[in-house]
Amino acid sequence: MQRDLLDNVQYAPSRGRYKVYLIDEVHMLSTSSFNALLKTLEEPPPHVKFLLATTDPQRLPVTVLSRCLQFNLKRLTPKLIQDRLAHICDAEGIEAEAPALAMLARAADGSLRDALSLLDQAIAYCGGKVDEESLALMLGTIDRDHVVRLLRYLADNDAAAIIDLVAELDEQFPDYARLLEDLARMLQRIAMFQLIGSAEPDDEIAEKIVAELAALFEPADVQLYYQTAIMGRRDLPLAPDPRSGAEMTLLRMLAFRPAADNAAGAGSSGKTPAKPPAKAAAGAKAKPAAAARSWQDPDWGQLMGELGLTGSVRMLAGGCALDRREGDTVHFRLDPLSEPLLTRQRKDALAEALSRHFGEQLNIDIRIAESAPETPLAQENRKADARLAAARESLESDPNVKALKTMFGAELKADSIEPLDTTRSD
Repeated sequence: MQRDLLDNVQYAPSRGRYKVYLIDEVHMLSTSSFNALLKTLEEPPPHVKFLLATTDPQRLPVTVLSRCLQFNLKRLTPKLIQDRLAHICDAEGIEAEAPALAMLARAADGSLRDALSLLDQAIAYCGGKVDEESLALMLGTIDRDHVVRLLRYLADNDAAAIIDLVAELDEQFPDYARLLEDLARMLQRIAMFQLIGSAEPDDEIAEKIVAELAALFEPADVQLYYQTAIMGRRDLPLAPDPRSGAEMTLLRMLAFRPAADNAAGAGSSGKTPAKPPAKAAAGAKAKPAAAARSWQDPDWGQLMGELGLTGSVRMLAGGCALDRREGDTVHFRLDPLSEPLLTRQRKDALAEALSRHFGEQLNIDIRIAESAPETPLAQENRKADARLAAARESLESDPNVKALKTMFGAELKADSIEPLDTTRSD
Protein backbone atom coordinates (compact mmCIF):
# COMPACT_ATOMS: atom_id res chain seq x y z
CA MET A 1 0.00 0.00 0.00
CA GLN A 2 2.86 2.34 0.84
CA ARG A 3 4.50 1.60 -2.50
CA ASP A 4 1.24 2.30 -4.36
CA LEU A 5 0.90 5.59 -2.50
CA LEU A 6 4.39 6.76 -3.42
CA ASP A 7 4.00 5.60 -7.04
CA ASN A 8 0.64 7.33 -7.57
CA VAL A 9 1.14 10.52 -5.58
CA GLN A 10 2.88 12.22 -8.51
CA TYR A 11 -0.17 11.96 -10.77
CA ALA A 12 -2.81 14.68 -10.78
CA PRO A 13 -6.33 13.71 -9.71
CA SER A 14 -8.75 12.68 -12.45
CA ARG A 15 -11.57 14.52 -10.63
CA GLY A 16 -11.40 17.44 -8.28
CA ARG A 17 -8.46 19.67 -7.36
CA TYR A 18 -6.68 17.53 -4.81
CA LYS A 19 -5.80 14.01 -3.87
CA VAL A 20 -6.27 13.56 -0.13
CA TYR A 21 -4.44 10.72 1.60
CA LEU A 22 -5.56 9.83 5.12
CA ILE A 23 -3.09 7.63 6.99
CA ASP A 24 -4.68 6.39 10.20
CA GLU A 25 -2.59 5.36 13.22
CA VAL A 26 0.45 6.73 11.41
CA HIS A 27 2.67 6.08 14.45
CA MET A 28 2.53 2.38 13.56
CA LEU A 29 4.66 2.89 10.43
CA SER A 30 8.18 1.50 10.56
CA THR A 31 11.29 3.66 10.46
CA SER A 32 11.94 2.71 6.83
CA SER A 33 8.37 3.65 5.90
CA PHE A 34 8.76 7.03 7.54
CA ASN A 35 12.03 7.61 5.71
CA ALA A 36 10.39 6.75 2.40
CA LEU A 37 7.44 9.04 3.15
CA LEU A 38 9.63 11.88 4.35
CA LYS A 39 10.88 12.84 0.87
CA THR A 40 7.30 13.27 -0.34
CA LEU A 41 6.40 15.27 2.77
CA GLU A 42 9.40 17.56 2.24
CA GLU A 43 8.35 18.48 -1.32
CA PRO A 44 4.71 17.43 -1.76
CA PRO A 45 3.12 17.91 -5.18
CA PRO A 46 0.72 20.88 -5.20
CA HIS A 47 -2.27 18.63 -5.86
CA VAL A 48 -1.69 16.37 -2.80
CA LYS A 49 -2.82 16.76 0.81
CA PHE A 50 -1.82 14.36 3.58
CA LEU A 51 -3.82 13.81 6.75
CA LEU A 52 -1.85 11.89 9.36
CA ALA A 53 -3.99 10.66 12.23
CA THR A 54 -2.52 9.28 15.43
CA THR A 55 -3.36 8.73 19.06
CA ASP A 56 0.32 8.77 20.03
CA PRO A 57 2.09 11.73 18.38
CA GLN A 58 5.16 11.28 20.58
CA ARG A 59 6.10 8.21 18.53
CA LEU A 60 6.34 10.16 15.28
CA PRO A 61 9.84 11.18 14.17
CA VAL A 62 10.69 14.82 14.76
CA THR A 63 11.49 15.18 11.05
CA VAL A 64 7.89 14.30 10.23
CA LEU A 65 6.30 16.39 12.99
CA SER A 66 8.26 19.47 11.95
CA ARG A 67 6.66 19.35 8.51
CA CYS A 68 3.08 19.06 9.72
CA LEU A 69 0.44 21.38 11.07
CA GLN A 70 -0.75 19.74 14.30
CA PHE A 71 -4.39 19.82 15.37
CA ASN A 72 -5.34 18.32 18.71
CA LEU A 73 -8.87 17.00 18.36
CA LYS A 74 -11.13 17.09 21.40
CA ARG A 75 -13.00 14.11 22.68
CA LEU A 76 -16.67 14.11 21.80
CA THR A 77 -19.09 14.36 24.69
CA PRO A 78 -21.23 11.30 25.48
CA LYS A 79 -24.32 13.30 24.47
CA LEU A 80 -22.96 14.05 20.99
CA ILE A 81 -21.96 10.42 20.46
CA GLN A 82 -25.34 9.19 21.68
CA ASP A 83 -27.18 11.52 19.31
CA ARG A 84 -25.04 10.35 16.38
CA LEU A 85 -25.66 6.68 17.20
CA ALA A 86 -29.39 7.35 17.46
CA HIS A 87 -29.31 9.02 14.02
CA ILE A 88 -27.50 6.03 12.50
CA CYS A 89 -29.90 3.55 14.07
CA ASP A 90 -32.91 5.51 12.78
CA ALA A 91 -31.43 5.69 9.29
CA GLU A 92 -30.66 1.96 9.25
CA GLY A 93 -33.98 0.92 10.80
CA ILE A 94 -32.32 -0.57 13.89
CA GLU A 95 -34.34 -0.57 17.10
CA ALA A 96 -32.23 0.78 19.95
CA GLU A 97 -33.08 1.84 23.49
CA ALA A 98 -31.86 5.29 24.54
CA PRO A 99 -30.20 4.02 27.78
CA ALA A 100 -28.35 1.42 25.72
CA LEU A 101 -27.03 4.07 23.32
CA ALA A 102 -25.99 6.20 26.31
CA MET A 103 -24.08 3.20 27.64
CA LEU A 104 -22.31 2.78 24.29
CA ALA A 105 -21.47 6.49 24.22
CA ARG A 106 -19.81 6.31 27.65
CA ALA A 107 -17.90 3.17 26.73
CA ALA A 108 -16.53 4.87 23.59
CA ASP A 109 -14.63 7.31 25.81
CA GLY A 110 -14.94 10.27 23.45
CA SER A 111 -14.19 8.39 20.21
CA LEU A 112 -16.95 8.16 17.58
CA ARG A 113 -14.99 5.50 15.73
CA ASP A 114 -14.91 3.29 18.82
CA ALA A 115 -18.61 3.98 19.33
CA LEU A 116 -19.39 2.76 15.81
CA SER A 117 -17.32 -0.38 16.36
CA LEU A 118 -19.14 -1.06 19.62
CA LEU A 119 -22.50 -0.45 17.90
CA ASP A 120 -21.66 -3.09 15.28
CA GLN A 121 -20.79 -5.55 18.05
CA ALA A 122 -23.95 -4.66 19.97
CA ILE A 123 -26.20 -5.23 16.95
CA ALA A 124 -24.72 -8.69 16.48
CA TYR A 125 -24.72 -9.55 20.19
CA CYS A 126 -28.26 -8.31 20.86
CA GLY A 127 -29.76 -10.00 17.80
CA GLY A 128 -30.53 -6.85 15.87
CA LYS A 129 -32.19 -4.96 18.73
CA VAL A 130 -29.87 -2.95 20.95
CA ASP A 131 -31.36 -3.20 24.44
CA GLU A 132 -29.88 -2.06 27.74
CA GLU A 133 -29.92 -5.40 29.56
CA SER A 134 -28.12 -7.35 26.83
CA LEU A 135 -25.65 -4.55 26.23
CA ALA A 136 -24.78 -4.40 29.94
CA LEU A 137 -23.88 -8.10 29.77
CA MET A 138 -21.77 -7.50 26.66
CA LEU A 139 -19.86 -4.59 28.14
CA GLY A 140 -19.78 -5.82 31.73
CA THR A 141 -21.10 -2.45 32.84
CA ILE A 142 -23.03 -1.63 35.99
CA ASP A 143 -26.60 -0.36 35.99
CA ARG A 144 -26.59 3.30 37.02
CA ASP A 145 -29.29 2.49 39.60
CA HIS A 146 -26.70 0.36 41.37
CA VAL A 147 -24.27 3.29 41.46
CA VAL A 148 -26.98 5.46 43.01
CA ARG A 149 -27.70 2.74 45.59
CA LEU A 150 -24.00 2.53 46.34
CA LEU A 151 -23.83 6.27 46.99
CA ARG A 152 -26.82 6.10 49.31
CA TYR A 153 -25.13 3.34 51.31
CA LEU A 154 -21.98 5.45 51.52
CA ALA A 155 -24.04 8.34 52.84
CA ASP A 156 -25.59 6.01 55.43
CA ASN A 157 -22.16 4.68 56.45
CA ASP A 158 -23.60 1.20 55.87
CA ALA A 159 -20.61 -1.04 55.18
CA ALA A 160 -22.66 -4.24 55.35
CA ALA A 161 -25.07 -3.02 52.65
CA ILE A 162 -22.12 -2.02 50.43
CA ILE A 163 -20.58 -5.49 50.66
CA ASP A 164 -23.97 -7.11 49.97
CA LEU A 165 -24.43 -4.92 46.88
CA VAL A 166 -20.97 -5.84 45.56
CA ALA A 167 -21.84 -9.53 46.04
CA GLU A 168 -25.07 -8.97 44.11
CA LEU A 169 -23.18 -7.24 41.31
CA ASP A 170 -20.55 -9.98 41.20
CA GLU A 171 -23.14 -12.42 39.88
CA GLN A 172 -23.35 -10.29 36.71
CA PHE A 173 -19.58 -10.58 35.98
CA PRO A 174 -19.14 -6.80 36.16
CA ASP A 175 -16.23 -4.64 35.08
CA TYR A 176 -15.08 -3.32 38.46
CA ALA A 177 -12.84 -0.71 36.87
CA ARG A 178 -15.89 0.74 35.14
CA LEU A 179 -17.80 0.59 38.42
CA LEU A 180 -15.22 2.86 40.05
CA GLU A 181 -15.20 5.09 36.97
CA ASP A 182 -18.99 5.48 37.09
CA LEU A 183 -18.80 6.16 40.81
CA ALA A 184 -16.17 8.87 40.27
CA ARG A 185 -18.24 10.38 37.46
CA MET A 186 -21.31 10.60 39.68
CA LEU A 187 -19.27 12.14 42.51
CA GLN A 188 -17.98 14.75 40.07
CA ARG A 189 -21.55 15.66 39.12
CA ILE A 190 -22.51 15.86 42.79
CA ALA A 191 -19.58 18.17 43.50
CA MET A 192 -20.60 20.42 40.59
CA PHE A 193 -24.18 20.56 41.86
CA GLN A 194 -23.04 21.44 45.38
CA LEU A 195 -20.85 24.29 44.13
CA ILE A 196 -22.86 25.82 41.28
CA GLY A 197 -26.37 24.44 41.78
CA SER A 198 -26.50 22.41 38.58
CA ALA A 199 -24.78 19.46 36.93
CA GLU A 200 -23.87 18.75 33.33
CA PRO A 201 -26.92 17.43 31.45
CA ASP A 202 -25.01 15.03 29.18
CA ASP A 203 -26.17 11.95 31.03
CA GLU A 204 -29.30 9.92 31.56
CA ILE A 205 -29.19 10.36 35.34
CA ALA A 206 -31.80 12.99 36.17
CA GLU A 207 -30.59 16.15 37.88
CA LYS A 208 -33.26 15.54 40.52
CA ILE A 209 -31.38 12.40 41.64
CA VAL A 210 -28.09 14.31 41.64
CA ALA A 211 -29.69 16.98 43.83
CA GLU A 212 -30.96 14.33 46.27
CA LEU A 213 -27.52 12.76 46.51
CA ALA A 214 -25.82 16.14 46.89
CA ALA A 215 -27.92 16.80 49.99
CA LEU A 216 -26.63 13.59 51.62
CA PHE A 217 -22.91 14.43 51.54
CA GLU A 218 -20.64 17.10 52.87
CA PRO A 219 -18.58 18.68 50.05
CA ALA A 220 -15.36 17.56 51.75
CA ASP A 221 -16.59 13.96 51.77
CA VAL A 222 -17.42 14.13 48.06
CA GLN A 223 -13.87 15.28 47.30
CA LEU A 224 -12.44 12.51 49.48
CA TYR A 225 -14.60 9.83 47.85
CA TYR A 226 -13.74 11.04 44.35
CA GLN A 227 -10.01 10.92 45.05
CA THR A 228 -10.35 7.48 46.65
CA ALA A 229 -12.33 6.17 43.66
CA ILE A 230 -9.81 7.25 41.02
CA MET A 231 -6.87 6.01 43.10
CA GLY A 232 -8.66 2.69 43.64
CA ARG A 233 -9.26 2.48 39.88
CA ARG A 234 -5.56 3.09 39.27
CA ASP A 235 -4.47 0.46 41.81
CA LEU A 236 -7.04 -2.16 40.79
CA PRO A 237 -4.51 -4.27 38.79
CA LEU A 238 -2.42 -4.58 41.98
CA ALA A 239 -5.28 -6.07 44.01
CA PRO A 240 -5.52 -9.87 44.54
CA ASP A 241 -8.64 -9.80 42.35
CA PRO A 242 -10.87 -7.03 40.93
CA ARG A 243 -13.74 -7.64 43.35
CA SER A 244 -11.60 -7.40 46.48
CA GLY A 245 -9.88 -4.31 45.08
CA ALA A 246 -13.24 -2.59 44.52
CA GLU A 247 -14.48 -3.64 47.97
CA MET A 248 -11.39 -2.28 49.68
CA THR A 249 -11.73 1.01 47.78
CA LEU A 250 -15.31 1.41 49.01
CA LEU A 251 -14.42 0.45 52.57
CA ARG A 252 -11.49 2.87 52.45
CA MET A 253 -13.96 5.66 51.77
CA LEU A 254 -15.74 4.87 55.02
CA ALA A 255 -12.53 4.32 56.97
CA PHE A 256 -11.10 7.72 55.98
CA ARG A 257 -14.35 9.54 56.62
CA PRO A 258 -14.17 11.70 59.78
CA ALA A 259 -15.56 9.79 62.75
CA ALA A 260 -17.88 12.61 63.82
CA ASP A 261 -19.29 12.83 60.32
CA ASN A 262 -19.88 9.07 60.37
CA ALA A 263 -21.93 9.42 63.50
CA ALA A 264 -23.86 12.38 62.12
CA GLY A 265 -24.58 10.56 58.87
CA ALA A 266 -25.73 7.47 60.70
CA GLY A 267 -28.01 9.46 62.94
CA SER A 268 -29.62 11.32 60.07
CA SER A 269 -30.38 8.14 58.16
CA GLY A 270 -31.55 5.97 61.00
CA LYS A 271 -28.42 3.83 60.85
CA THR A 272 -26.32 3.24 63.93
CA PRO A 273 -22.57 3.74 63.66
CA ALA A 274 -20.25 0.81 64.06
CA LYS A 275 -19.72 -0.08 67.69
CA PRO A 276 -16.23 0.41 69.14
CA PRO A 277 -14.28 -2.64 70.28
CA ALA A 278 -15.55 -4.08 73.57
CA LYS A 279 -12.33 -3.25 75.40
CA ALA A 280 -12.44 0.39 74.32
CA ALA A 281 -16.14 0.68 75.15
CA ALA A 282 -15.59 -0.79 78.57
CA GLY A 283 -12.74 1.61 79.15
CA ALA A 284 -14.97 4.55 78.30
CA LYS A 285 -17.62 3.37 80.73
CA ALA A 286 -15.08 2.67 83.45
CA LYS A 287 -13.82 6.29 83.42
CA PRO A 288 -15.39 7.92 86.48
CA ALA A 289 -17.93 10.61 85.78
CA ALA A 290 -16.28 12.66 88.51
CA ALA A 291 -13.41 13.27 86.11
CA ALA A 292 -15.68 15.54 84.13
CA ARG A 293 -16.36 17.63 87.22
CA SER A 294 -12.64 18.17 87.91
CA TRP A 295 -12.56 20.82 85.31
CA GLN A 296 -10.91 23.58 87.28
CA ASP A 297 -8.96 25.75 84.83
CA PRO A 298 -7.11 22.84 83.15
CA ASP A 299 -4.05 23.45 81.02
CA TRP A 300 -5.66 23.32 77.58
CA GLY A 301 -2.34 22.72 75.85
CA GLN A 302 -1.64 19.70 78.08
CA LEU A 303 -5.21 18.45 77.73
CA MET A 304 -4.92 18.63 73.95
CA GLY A 305 -2.04 16.17 74.07
CA GLU A 306 -4.19 13.71 76.01
CA LEU A 307 -7.08 13.81 73.53
CA GLY A 308 -5.15 12.09 70.74
CA LEU A 309 -6.11 14.68 68.12
CA THR A 310 -4.49 14.62 64.69
CA GLY A 311 -4.47 16.58 61.47
CA SER A 312 -6.77 19.53 60.93
CA VAL A 313 -8.76 18.81 64.12
CA ARG A 314 -5.60 19.26 66.18
CA MET A 315 -4.83 22.47 64.28
CA LEU A 316 -8.33 23.78 65.11
CA ALA A 317 -7.90 22.87 68.78
CA GLY A 318 -4.49 24.56 68.80
CA GLY A 319 -6.09 27.78 67.62
CA CYS A 320 -8.64 27.70 70.45
CA ALA A 321 -8.33 29.01 73.99
CA LEU A 322 -10.39 27.36 76.72
CA ASP A 323 -12.90 29.87 78.11
CA ARG A 324 -15.24 28.09 80.52
CA ARG A 325 -17.61 25.21 81.04
CA GLU A 326 -21.33 25.64 81.63
CA GLY A 327 -23.23 22.42 82.27
CA ASP A 328 -22.40 19.99 79.48
CA THR A 329 -21.13 22.72 77.13
CA VAL A 330 -17.47 23.70 76.91
CA HIS A 331 -16.87 27.20 75.54
CA PHE A 332 -13.80 28.12 73.49
CA ARG A 333 -12.53 31.33 71.96
CA LEU A 334 -10.93 30.96 68.52
CA ASP A 335 -8.06 33.03 67.21
CA PRO A 336 -9.34 34.88 64.08
CA LEU A 337 -6.30 33.62 62.17
CA SER A 338 -7.56 30.04 62.67
CA GLU A 339 -11.14 30.79 61.56
CA PRO A 340 -10.74 29.00 58.17
CA LEU A 341 -10.20 25.74 60.12
CA LEU A 342 -13.62 25.94 61.77
CA THR A 343 -15.99 23.46 60.10
CA ARG A 344 -18.84 21.39 61.46
CA GLN A 345 -16.95 18.11 61.02
CA ARG A 346 -13.88 19.33 62.90
CA LYS A 347 -15.98 20.90 65.63
CA ASP A 348 -17.93 17.64 66.08
CA ALA A 349 -14.69 15.63 66.09
CA LEU A 350 -13.28 17.83 68.87
CA ALA A 351 -16.50 17.47 70.90
CA GLU A 352 -16.38 13.70 70.47
CA ALA A 353 -12.75 13.57 71.63
CA LEU A 354 -13.61 15.56 74.77
CA SER A 355 -16.64 13.35 75.46
CA ARG A 356 -14.54 10.23 75.11
CA HIS A 357 -11.83 11.61 77.37
CA PHE A 358 -14.14 12.65 80.19
CA GLY A 359 -16.58 9.77 79.88
CA GLU A 360 -19.71 11.87 79.31
CA GLN A 361 -21.48 13.54 76.43
CA LEU A 362 -20.14 17.07 75.99
CA ASN A 363 -20.97 19.81 73.52
CA ILE A 364 -18.67 22.62 72.52
CA ASP A 365 -19.25 26.22 71.55
CA ILE A 366 -16.54 28.00 69.57
CA ARG A 367 -16.71 31.77 69.16
CA ILE A 368 -14.35 33.94 67.15
CA ALA A 369 -12.49 36.14 69.62
CA GLU A 370 -11.88 39.79 68.74
CA SER A 371 -8.84 39.81 71.01
CA ALA A 372 -8.07 36.15 71.44
CA PRO A 373 -6.23 34.96 74.56
CA GLU A 374 -3.07 32.99 74.11
CA THR A 375 -3.91 29.70 72.44
CA PRO A 376 -1.72 26.57 72.53
CA LEU A 377 -0.65 27.37 68.98
CA ALA A 378 0.23 30.95 69.88
CA GLN A 379 2.03 29.74 73.00
CA GLU A 380 4.03 27.25 70.94
CA ASN A 381 4.94 29.96 68.42
CA ARG A 382 5.95 32.33 71.22
CA LYS A 383 8.22 29.69 72.76
CA ALA A 384 9.70 28.90 69.36
CA ASP A 385 10.42 32.60 68.78
CA ALA A 386 12.04 32.80 72.22
CA ARG A 387 14.25 29.79 71.46
CA LEU A 388 15.21 31.30 68.12
CA ALA A 389 16.06 34.64 69.72
CA ALA A 390 18.16 32.88 72.36
CA ALA A 391 19.97 30.89 69.68
CA ARG A 392 20.78 34.02 67.71
CA GLU A 393 21.96 35.85 70.82
CA SER A 394 24.13 32.87 71.79
CA LEU A 395 25.81 32.84 68.37
CA GLU A 396 26.28 36.60 68.32
CA SER A 397 28.09 36.46 71.68
CA ASP A 398 30.17 33.39 70.81
CA PRO A 399 33.93 34.28 70.89
CA ASN A 400 34.66 32.22 67.79
CA VAL A 401 31.98 33.99 65.79
CA LYS A 402 33.28 37.37 66.98
CA ALA A 403 36.80 36.41 65.94
CA LEU A 404 35.65 35.39 62.45
CA LYS A 405 33.85 38.71 62.06
CA THR A 406 36.92 40.67 63.14
CA MET A 407 39.54 38.72 61.14
CA PHE A 408 37.66 38.02 57.92
CA GLY A 409 34.75 40.44 57.92
CA ALA A 410 32.37 37.52 58.18
CA GLU A 411 28.62 38.13 58.42
CA LEU A 412 26.22 36.01 60.44
CA LYS A 413 23.16 35.03 58.38
CA ALA A 414 20.42 35.36 60.97
CA ASP A 415 17.76 33.78 58.74
CA SER A 416 19.70 30.52 58.59
CA ILE A 417 19.77 30.03 62.38
CA GLU A 418 17.50 27.33 63.79
CA PRO A 419 17.37 26.34 67.46
CA LEU A 420 18.05 22.71 68.35
CA ASP A 421 14.92 20.77 69.33
CA THR A 422 15.99 19.23 72.62
CA THR A 423 12.70 17.35 72.95
CA ARG A 424 13.44 14.97 70.09
CA SER A 425 14.56 11.49 71.00
CA ASP A 426 16.60 10.96 67.85
